[in-house]
Amino acid sequence: MSPIHIIGGGLAGSEAAWQIAQAGIDVVLHEMRPVRKTDAHQTDGLAELVCSNSFRSDDNEQNAVGLIHHELRKLGSLIMASADANQVPAGSALAVDRNGFSNAVTTALEGHPRITIDRAEIDGLPPEDWEKVIVATGPLTSPALSQAVLDLSGEDSLAFFDAIAPIVHFESVDLSKAWFQSRYDKVGPGGTGKDYLNCPLDKDQYEAFIDALIAGDTADFKEWEANTPYFDGCLPIEVMAARGRETLRHGPMKPMGLTNAHNPDVKAYAVVQLRQDNALGTLYNMVGFQTKLKYGAQADIFKMIPGLEDAQFARLGGLHRNTFLNSPKVLDETLRLKADPRMRFAGQITGCEGYVESASVGCMAGLFAVREVRGQDILTPPDTTAMGALLGHITGGHISREDGAGKPSSFQPMNVNFGLFPLIEPPTKDENGKRLKGKDKTRAKKRALTDRAKVDFLAWKSGLDLEQTAAE
Repeated sequence: MSPIHIIGGGLAGSEAAWQIAQAGIDVVLHEMRPVRKTDAHQTDGLAELVCSNSFRSDDNEQNAVGLIHHELRKLGSLIMASADANQVPAGSALAVDRNGFSNAVTTALEGHPRITIDRAEIDGLPPEDWEKVIVATGPLTSPALSQAVLDLSGEDSLAFFDAIAPIVHFESVDLSKAWFQSRYDKVGPGGTGKDYLNCPLDKDQYEAFIDALIAGDTADFKEWEANTPYFDGCLPIEVMAARGRETLRHGPMKPMGLTNAHNPDVKAYAVVQLRQDNALGTLYNMVGFQTKLKYGAQADIFKMIPGLEDAQFARLGGLHRNTFLNSPKVLDETLRLKADPRMRFAGQITGCEGYVESASVGCMAGLFAVREVRGQDILTPPDTTAMGALLGHITGGHISREDGAGKPSSFQPMNVNFGLFPLIEPPTKDENGKRLKGKDKTRAKKRALTDRAKVDFLAWKSGLDLEQTAAE
């Protein structure tokens, strides 16, 4: 049996390789680093996290992201196992030591007897003798491969900017001004309820900060980036500030759920949060502070924040272009390229957004490839599950609709969220017969969605015969 080739050693490619190898099929994983570097990666490790170190909420009863964590764990995900083994405190979120996480994934894949890792760039369409291929090259696909795929599919690419937040040395934070607290004191995996560093701003400090952001000197775009739109889920901090002076105070700098331990009787007008970025607790990243500001401007402006006056930065923020396919038009329901069905796509290049979303699409692509190679019917997860809902967005999307100007609405990247799930009739009364209202009603609806998803997911998983294939 010929091996399955995977192009790209990010989260999606790594997960796909693991699922296929665990099913007893040989894999060749092609990763171009360090032969060819990217604008965002800093190491040669597989599954390197280039932006945040957070896998976001781990709550599988009230959050769609936590539900996809749950589903990946049920499938023996390498990405989730490595994240769980390298978690750092982050309130109600699952965050990881980025180097420990990447090292764990790399070690597992390098040590698997079914996996061969080829450190070379694939600079065009895969060779014709590669019978099955998964392209998981992520948002930083090499130009040669990207253009070859786009030429084959006949579709123009869509692109958006993804921004990187600065990382601060913990020892340089003034703890006489900053304090430890998770929003609403929530306790997450490995956390204590005091997992974020919080820096308070009063109204005058906030207004001065906004003025500086708007006036700050930003880096010039490269010629190929000039007309690329931003993705609203990862806007640069200065772009948010320019959209309205109160935008940040209702976004990443919102003060709700936080009480200043140094001055509990005075409510902060805005708060900057920093989240632990490594297991040692020596590095903290500025939550939501992705930026295109030039390095000098970043250091000056961010030191206006109380508690960060003497901040030392381990990494300043940056911005790079992400490229993704018009997936609902060029991919089928099992992620195969319609123009060349031997090729599947996985990860952010398909139009999913987020670490666990990318890993889940890689997981699905790997499982689909296994069943196809074995001559079995391909079973896609139900759209009532988190993975199925995300797959439905990628392969179904909304390209057939028309906007008010009569133009087709465009396919856009998406994080997993309950808005992608089929509707459900939630309970109207609690276990005591009392009518549910407000937040209780919302929580009951989310619980109904996740309960349904878990039942449907287990039924789908049982039909995959994973135990049988893993033993072969």
